Amino acid sequence: MDIKTLIQSARVPFLILTPACVFLGVSTAVANQTNIDLFILSLALFGALFAHISVNTLNEYFDFKSGLDFITMRTPFSGGSGALPSKPEMGNAVLILGIASLIATFMIGIFFIWQYGLGIVPLGVTGVILIIAYTKWINKYPYLCLIAPGMGFGFLMVVGTQYVLEGQYAPLSWLVAAIPFFLVNNLLLLNQYPDIQADANVGRNHYPIAYGIKRSNIMYGVFVLAAAASIVIYILVNYLPMLSLIALLPLLLAFFSLSGAVKYGKNIGRHPQYLATNVAASILTPLLLGISLIYGS
Repeated sequence: MDIKTLIQSARVPFLILTPACVFLGVSTAVANQTNIDLFILSLALFGALFAHISVNTLNEYFDFKSGLDFITMRTPFSGGSGALPSKPEMGNAVLILGIASLIATFMIGIFFIWQYGLGIVPLGVTGVILIIAYTKWINKYPYLCLIAPGMGFGFLMVVGTQYVLEGQYAPLSWLVAAIPFFLVNNLLLLNQYPDIQADANVGRNHYPIAYGIKRSNIMYGVFVLAAAASIVIYILVNYLPMLSLIALLPLLLAFFSLSGAVKYGKNIGRHPQYLATNVAASILTPLLLGISLIYGS
């Protein structure tokens, strides 16, 4: 058993996005004056991490089996980890890790159903569908593929965390979840640029393939502006404290990424600084937004 290959296939460095989104869910509960149960919070975090690992490893396995891993242009932020082409004998182990992580997520969900009732079922069922269907089916539908990442990391993780901490849904969590929804959509959108031709060759039909770079850049800009506008509007209507203005700062990184997308298009992978700032914006914005909710409310 090659543990290094399993770790690479889980794309561990990218798992940091998960605690950032869970933290935003925690911050909404804190803003609602909820006492945080650390055991419940730990389960929520592990459930989210297992879900993220499952998506990553199943994606790695199916990209390896489809042959995509052998024709993609790999960058530090796109094109997969390259673990399985180097160790093809680990394919079944990576698949088992993906399935086991999904089962662990499911079992944690069952506990929350037992604890709180059926209220969390719609989020849980949606999450399982996204995990199972993402690589094999969702990637064939441009708009569904476009919003699936934001649904998972934005609404499912943020709102789900708030729900299990409070035992009921709160409007604030739905509102702030829209911000990582927009940014995580952009995270995956930009990472698809270097692989447009390779993805098309194996039957994918995500947004950049279907509609091209120019329209994808416009969509990226719309999502960034929507995230910024959401923060400002929520502050103006007193859903967020004035301190939440600090969450606008990382969005400057997103505009920098957009400038790279406009300048280099599908060749942006040769300029990874633009992909790096895209990742940073997706992580830092919910992190700063959560801090502002905790200390500004």
